Amino acid sequence: MPTRALRNAASGMYAQQINIEVIANNIANMNTSSFKRNKAEFQDLMYQEVVVNPMNSSVPGVDTPGAEVIQVGNGVKTATSQKIFQQGDITATENQFDLAIQGEGFFQVRKVDGSIVYTRDGSFKLNSEGSMITSGGYLLDPEINLDENSVGMVVSKDGTVELQQLDGSKIAAGNIQLVRFLNPGGLIALGDNLYAQSDASGQPILGTPGYDGFGEINQGYVESSNVDVVEEMISMITAQRAYELNSKTVKAVEEMMTMANNLKR
Repeated sequence: MPTRALRNAASGMYAQQINIEVIANNIANMNTSSFKRNKAEFQDLMYQEVVVNPMNSSVPGVDTPGAEVIQVGNGVKTATSQKIFQQGDITATENQFDLAIQGEGFFQVRKVDGSIVYTRDGSFKLNSEGSMITSGGYLLDPEINLDENSVGMVVSKDGTVELQQLDGSKIAAGNIQLVRFLNPGGLIALGDNLYAQSDASGQPILGTPGYDGFGEINQGYVESSNVDVVEEMISMITAQRAYELNSKTVKAVEEMMTMANNLKR
């Protein structure tokens, strides 16, 4: 039926519209620290059995000699938008509070309500109390605090933090722990470069940077986004062409229906 073709084409246009929105978000965040690109995934809809030549069958839809039945799909739907946690480039900043994870893992961050969220963005700063916080003002967990006698800090690749004192000595200030998940793609993106645990991601696994599969911490660096502009441009062109083809399908079906209506005249 022509109406089925119209619905199929409409579903394709809507799916490619979502695809373009996902690609546009990737391109918009190409300079966002530690941003992980999204990829839209699609699924075909249910199928119907259609008699190829109903004139050869006394009862339409019944498997009788001469009646050939085929499966015809009902279009496409957007299944999910998957986060791709591929490593981004590590960029030097020479800022002692910038920390980049080289490998697998997330920083733990404590929000105002006490809940724990996770981030790859290591662009940390100090608040008025000398605690390390994110750009959004959330505390790094476990907390790392600098006192009034500190003139700087040194963070080792295993997360050990030492404070440089005015007299040139160093004192231990704690350890930065990382968290990883069996399925990081199942994390819920909250915005502000933050992620929340979900049933799909699994339980958080705490560990020491550089050990047991956890990435190392690099002081004075930040992780860039993993958006590949060339790849995104190719994906955008492909999605645009797919949208255009679906729109031409709508036009072709409309012309066929017009021709069928004119047969009565």
